[in-house]
Amino acid sequence: MTTSNSIHVAVLPGDGIGREVMQPCLECLDVLAAKSGGFSFTYETLEAGAGVFRDTGVALPDDVVKKAGAADVMLLGAMGLPDIRYEDGREITPQIELREIFDLYAGVRPVETFPGSPVPLKDPRAAQLDFVLIRENTEGLFASRGACEMVGDEEARDTMVITRKGTERLSDFALKLAERRKAQGRGQGRVTCIDKANVFGSFAFMRKVFYERAAKFPELAADHAYVDATSLALVRNPWVFDVMITENMFGDILSDQAAALMGGMGMAPSADIGDRHGLFQPCHGTAPDIMGTGKANPSAMLLSGAMMLDWLGETMNSPELTGAGETFRNAVRAAFADGNLRPYEVGGSAGLREVSNRVLDILKG
Repeated sequence: MTTSNSIHVAVLPGDGIGREVMQPCLECLDVLAAKSGGFSFTYETLEAGAGVFRDTGVALPDDVVKKAGAADVMLLGAMGLPDIRYEDGREITPQIELREIFDLYAGVRPVETFPGSPVPLKDPRAAQLDFVLIRENTEGLFASRGACEMVGDEEARDTMVITRKGTERLSDFALKLAERRKAQGRGQGRVTCIDKANVFGSFAFMRKVFYERAAKFPELAADHAYVDATSLALVRNPWVFDVMITENMFGDILSDQAAALMGGMGMAPSADIGDRHGLFQPCHGTAPDIMGTGKANPSAMLLSGAMMLDWLGETMNSPELTGAGETFRNAVRAAFADGNLRPYEVGGSAGLREVSNRVLDILKG
């Protein structure tokens, strides 16, 4: 912490609606801090993203990296704009660079539904989902990012990278999370490795290393599933999952599919966590088509703020911060409980202020 009770937060609003959803999250965090009296926040706003690249030619300035790394935690809105790209056609994605720079190897994507939330599946079990998808963030197919091998103008090659180190630490992270969830009565105590080991040797290796690590946790169950079968199960019976791990690209795809189970990207929070740093952001993108209209759903950003408090509570050994995280999460749940709060993305009329004001009122009450 910056002082005995002040938490230094590097705030990266980014682009598009990322800038819009950030403000209500900070407002909620300040309410929680004021009610607690035991901690406070010092915010340092750092500019990075497609807009910065357009103006300066650099998407992630060195001083931003330095300041972000010196903070206690990073809170990010969203980055990238579809009409601003590198010369090779790729979008501007400093959030991926931050994962690599700070070795944020565990991409944590919780999938939780609650009464009144806008879930698409009709089975009543779909309204009580509680599982976690953990995406390996630093290797996999993304290891080829920016290093595509071109063979003339006829062929393009990207390379999959799966390492023992990457799989071991991801597996351990997931297994320890499953332990905590089981102790809390939230999960089955089971971790599933999602792969394509029937086709690719890299995934067979990943599965092998996963089971080696799982053997060190005999009180937990460990199994595996192919990614295509998992995609089907996420639609047909997603309640069977507890904690899942998978490769970077598979995780990128499956986490968006899982977000749909919660009502859309506007409901889906995330965390990118390493051994020394944590970054928290909504799963959604910058949505330039609704930027400035007030239609953005801030719920994913608010829930990411709650995850940030969870992580700070754990890493700083602060029950007060952990409790604030649960209070924040419960306020978002309560805001949707009567079923009348329907965001625009699911055909309703509740926008940025309608959702955030409902949550703020609950926190202040």
